Amino acid sequence: MAAESTRHPAHAELAKRWADTVLAARSGGSGPSPDPYAANLLDRWAEPRRRYHTTDHLLAVLDRIDVLEAHGEHAEDPAAVRLAAWFHDAVYLPDRSENEERSARLAERALAELGVGADRTAEVARLVRLTVSHDPADGDTDGAVLCDADLAILASPPAGYAAYTAAVREEYAFVPDDAFRVGRAAVLRQLLDLPRLFRTPYGERVWAEPARRNMRDELAALTRT
Repeated sequence: MAAESTRHPAHAELAKRWADTVLAARSGGSGPSPDPYAANLLDRWAEPRRRYHTTDHLLAVLDRIDVLEAHGEHAEDPAAVRLAAWFHDAVYLPDRSENEERSARLAERALAELGVGADRTAEVARLVRLTVSHDPADGDTDGAVLCDADLAILASPPAGYAAYTAAVREEYAFVPDDAFRVGRAAVLRQLLDLPRLFRTPYGERVWAEPARRNMRDELAALTRT
């Protein structure tokens, strides 16, 4: 467990939100205390090598799920979506390509131990894996809410977007500049090529235009000769 002095200011709040979500996900069933699992996950999100995929990112995704719900963007299984937010970057090594798969497997093991039903556990794992592409199928309300909450950072005001891109670059500090620009440009093109960047009506209405503008500006800067 992380030392008290190094805990995120929202550690206690997040631990409570985790416990509430696990209890809701059990649907009245029993299981072990959620607290040690919260401590493990929060330690993962606070790993010192992280610069963007941090506890702040977890908190932001959870908050955006709440925002979407408050605006009528209802997931079919809200508990599964919130659990997927907790696990979607629980395993994160910037030099590896299997982070989402390893995070999904972690979710499968932990949720089974916690007494979450097999169907909901499978849905959480599916959602975690979906964050590879951020391209949910039509009618996938769980996927739409999670992916929109995860991508909403792209719609930040200019200063916030600059801080986000700087943090991403820090996570990939081991990659030479030229290679990073090529890789980052490919990621931006993949997102810009999606027919719809955001899949909820709220996300499309509020986040899509500033996100696309930010990404186009970043792509232009990356590819400028």
